[in-house]
Amino acid sequence: MNTKSKAYMVGGGIGSLAAAAFLIRDGNIPGGNITILEAAPLLGGSLDGAGDPAHGYSMRGGRMVTTDNYECTWGLYRSIPSLTLPGKSVFDETMEFNELHQSHSMARLVDRRRAKVPVASMGFSMQDRLELLKLSQATEVSLGASRITDCLSPEFFETPFWYMWSTTFAFQPWHSAVEFKRYLLRFMLEFSRIETLAGVKRTIYNQYDSLVAPLQSWLADQGVHLITGCTVKDIDHKLQDGQFVVTGLQCMRAGEPETYVVHDGDVVFLQNASMTDASSLGSMTSAPAKLTKADSNGWALWERLAEGRPQFGRPSVFNSSIAQAWWESFTVTLKTPAFFDQMKQFSGNEAGTGGLVTFKDSNWLMSIVLAFQPHFANQPADVQVFWGYSLFPDRIGNFIPKSMTECNGAEILEELCGHLRFDLETVATANCIPCRMPYLTSMFMPREVGDRPLPIPTGSKNLAFVSQFVEIPDDVVFTVEYSVRAAQMAVYELLNLDRKVPPVTPHAQSHLAQFDALLKAFK
Repeated sequence: MNTKSKAYMVGGGIGSLAAAAFLIRDGNIPGGNITILEAAPLLGGSLDGAGDPAHGYSMRGGRMVTTDNYECTWGLYRSIPSLTLPGKSVFDETMEFNELHQSHSMARLVDRRRAKVPVASMGFSMQDRLELLKLSQATEVSLGASRITDCLSPEFFETPFWYMWSTTFAFQPWHSAVEFKRYLLRFMLEFSRIETLAGVKRTIYNQYDSLVAPLQSWLADQGVHLITGCTVKDIDHKLQDGQFVVTGLQCMRAGEPETYVVHDGDVVFLQNASMTDASSLGSMTSAPAKLTKADSNGWALWERLAEGRPQFGRPSVFNSSIAQAWWESFTVTLKTPAFFDQMKQFSGNEAGTGGLVTFKDSNWLMSIVLAFQPHFANQPADVQVFWGYSLFPDRIGNFIPKSMTECNGAEILEELCGHLRFDLETVATANCIPCRMPYLTSMFMPREVGDRPLPIPTGSKNLAFVSQFVEIPDDVVFTVEYSVRAAQMAVYELLNLDRKVPPVTPHAQSHLAQFDALLKAFK
């Protein structure tokens, strides 16, 4: 690829933004040669965060970050200037922030009595330990499309460890045993401190303001064309000497068709599907609409490209069961400190130091987290924002006689206050915005080798896949790192750069990490 070649990003999530940055920083491609096409009104994909005090803030999720992993992410953000600290990088500002605000949860699990559950012990039986050891040593080929329940006994799913691990990382018992194994190895350091979340790092604000906004600003300064409200409906292609070659992008923008011609030497990066595809917001008086992939274009491109091309993966493995892939989150905006004050008194944690509080006996398996305030760049000092989610939104509540998916924001707050035994007056000024996400953990669905394409599939000349649905050995999905790593791999390979992608740190091979994990397993 030469400096006159052009690059097109289909989708404006963190993977595409990162790919653009790597093209500029490491590939010496002029920013003006790069175009990012995003259907939504904002870039950032699943790393969203928006709103104001009057209408309420909303974010679909919040990703955990660490400094012991995330090799590609922090490698990138060492190059991106902070928007809050002149002369510092985003990496610098994040590290400085976490020196001041360290995580040490004192109320990780709460039971039906509103009592803090003792979590020093993981609660394992000898059978649990042996089964975990066997799973951690199994090959991915032997595990195949196994589910976690195929490898661990029913009693394991009642241990404090499972409640903490599953809600930290959003695992369900029916999810992929391969992915669960990868998590055990990738985050072995977190195994020994899962009850305090001491290894978790936080960005200064929500991850849109802290990660997307500075990266987008830097790309704009480099001349990258950032086009929103533009839906790529189809990808023109041809076979040339047995290779798959993209020749054009068919788009709709402001109701009008547009075509981008992809010339010889140009490259295309496609975000094949999104975990937040077809998500919908509710309000204090209405539940979120029940959307599916039919209401969105997110999966369609990948499905068309993969038809008859097994090297492009099998999207049906991941998007065929909303019932096994969805959950619901909610963002609460408050204008009085009563709720935060009572949470501090109950948990023992200042906001921003405690991490998730999970109500283990909640029918919805509800968790909340109070981040350091302000959590949004435009948030006034007298406003507080917190976030929560539930892994079982299809179940009837403990205090509201309906499923979470049928509840509006006011009813979700009533359920939450029931678990905390807080008077509803503590949320009298609250604006709770629920969000339904039908495919949020679709990348955790049981899979086999070949179900996910490589970042650059076999036989592709100028098309790369950059998403949570590509195959990267040893790394784990549902992380910012996975998308950034896929982007870096794709850029370096497409451009034939003589550079190496930072390797996945092998913490699981550390004797100290193994010893700490062993001690924790026998507590």
